[in-house]
Amino acid sequence: MKFLIDVGVGKRVEEFLAVEGFDIKAVRDINPSMSDREVLNLAVSEKRMIITMDKDFGELVYKSNLSHKGILILRLEDANITDKIKILSEIITNYIDEINNSFCIYYRGKLRIRRK
Repeated sequence: MKFLIDVGVGKRVEEFLAVEGFDIKAVRDINPSMSDREVLNLAVSEKRMIITMDKDFGELVYKSNLSHKGILILRLEDANITDKIKILSEIITNYIDEINNSFCIYYRGKLRIRRK
């Protein structure tokens, strides 16, 4: 599985996913000022799932009807990096097949998955 990690997620999350063997790209390394639409277009062109903390991707997908290859929104505004990694590890361990190509939101201990 390939991921595109949005700027607000954190460098240590990027490192964690790379160590776990995933093919990752980080928006921070490409262009930290990319618009959400540009991030989405890049992810689609490279068949990458976006991991983000930005709720605006929901509007792009559901209100603007833009296609995607999977989006995982982590609603973890107050979480520290250790918590982010722990939660992401649990999601990947338990739901890797279900989140692939799906729109997902993790909020208050629950993962909601919407298939295309």
